[in-house]
Amino acid sequence: MMHEQLDRIIAQCPYKIHVIVEDYNTNDIVWKSRDEEIFSSASIIKVPILIAILAHLQKTDGNLNRICEIAPENMVDFSVITEQGQTRATLHELLLWMTITSDNTATNVCIDLLGMDAINNYFKEIGLHNTRVQRKMMDFERQKLGFDNETTARDMQHLFRQIYRGTLLTKEWNSVALDILSRQRSHESLKRYIVDDVKMAHKTGGLDAVDHDAGIIFAKERDYFIGVFITEVTDNENARQTIGTISKIVYDHFTKLEEGLD
Repeated sequence: MMHEQLDRIIAQCPYKIHVIVEDYNTNDIVWKSRDEEIFSSASIIKVPILIAILAHLQKTDGNLNRICEIAPENMVDFSVITEQGQTRATLHELLLWMTITSDNTATNVCIDLLGMDAINNYFKEIGLHNTRVQRKMMDFERQKLGFDNETTARDMQHLFRQIYRGTLLTKEWNSVALDILSRQRSHESLKRYIVDDVKMAHKTGGLDAVDHDAGIIFAKERDYFIGVFITEVTDNENARQTIGTISKIVYDHFTKLEEGLD
């Protein structure tokens, strides 16, 4: 039933849809489409950046409450930090804003904290073979030169599995990651059509031509991962509706499994 419905949506959609769904009870990939194609990550890239910084803090016995200076060149639009004219913030505050409101100024400060090379090397170390940071947020000049932030559905599934299993960080630091991801304030996609009060640890991402949402869904006793990444978008609202429809179909599938109806 689920497979037929998803097949139909993908066939009818005018955009490219990259989907991957993993059942954490069985470790099975129960659905995938275009899962290894590389695409523009938009703000989904902020999840592996978050983990890279937490891993660095764990390794160096770092302090989440350390004060970070916000350089003027890192101040960009779509940022509550920029709106407030902040020039300093704790690292924890930066990581929170970067993730829960997709704050671009916070992200640029975080990228500078480790540097692109160190971040990309960490991505390779943890098995993200097609994920890379090649520009800061809102640096569209560099994007025009062909340097974009990229990932795949498969890489995001691999990353969230490790977050869910707690295999990248100690229990303490992994709890920080899950807490931040669970405080996401954008619910226009994966949660769009789910009426139940379901906990999700997820991240959205969007640009003019892409809309993404991916993360862990804690659905009663059956947890799962879903990542829906849409590219070649011409109508972002329609793309978010499509993500919501796919998410609802997958949620209903797993709910029926729990109830023994599927």
